[in-house]
Amino acid sequence: MFQNMEINPAYAGSGEGINATGFMRQQWIGFKDAEGNQVAPQTFWATVDVPVKFLHGGAGLSISQDKLGFFRTIVVKLDYAYHMDLGPGDFSAGINLDMNNTRLDFSKFKPIEEDDPLLTDKSEKSDLVVDFGLGAYYRVPDKFYAGISTDEVLQTQEHKIYYHLKREYYLTGGYDYTIPGYPMYEILPSMFFQTDMAAYQLDLDALLMYNKKVWGGIGYRLQDAVSLLGGFNVKGLRIGLSYDISTSALSRYNNGSVEVMLNYCFKIKTDKFRRSYKNTRFL
Repeated sequence: MFQNMEINPAYAGSGEGINATGFMRQQWIGFKDAEGNQVAPQTFWATVDVPVKFLHGGAGLSISQDKLGFFRTIVVKLDYAYHMDLGPGDFSAGINLDMNNTRLDFSKFKPIEEDDPLLTDKSEKSDLVVDFGLGAYYRVPDKFYAGISTDEVLQTQEHKIYYHLKREYYLTGGYDYTIPGYPMYEILPSMFFQTDMAAYQLDLDALLMYNKKVWGGIGYRLQDAVSLLGGFNVKGLRIGLSYDISTSALSRYNNGSVEVMLNYCFKIKTDKFRRSYKNTRFL
């Protein structure tokens, strides 16, 4: 629920200022292959977005590094979102340009057949490709939000490492429910769904927030893990931590997954652009 900027370009500029966020996720702690290599997924990413009045929306930038097995991918995304009032909330449509640099270390592979033509070269190879994504986002402040997006629309082929991008689709939503008679307490359920039309992932989460400063909760990722979540807000800084307890057969081979989030919002005035005035003395 804190990662909309990374998966949906329409989210750019939805905050009240310059919004900067950093994430680190280590999945399946202790998971190794037969050779002792650390092959568990590991992800770092950072995003920043800001409302831009003269663009009638917002702009954003995200940089991520994803390590999966012997693949290492760095992705840079440039986002733009157009915002408009719609009913009681704000609707935005966005587009991003993403540049993917993928590296694959062929020396780590153990071929079944020694003359495998793809594995005779033991060097590390890389490729750089460009693709784009689209998204839509609707938010009623302090009520609910919903978003839909897709990335890697062109499914660009990477020729040097025999790999091509796969188009993925995302659906997100969340609700803010204030407990009657206890206005300091809010229940924040949310949903995240992701698919490439071959496999899918579904996350269901619920947080209990006190005084908009401290929160804790639980989540469930279908057929994969139960998550424990917690965090706090202090003077514009938001810190969050989650720990996944594996529920699949992989639970025998790892010690869970951990994710850390840091977020800070630099508040800016909405009407921050210079205005010109006329003085009748000089007409």
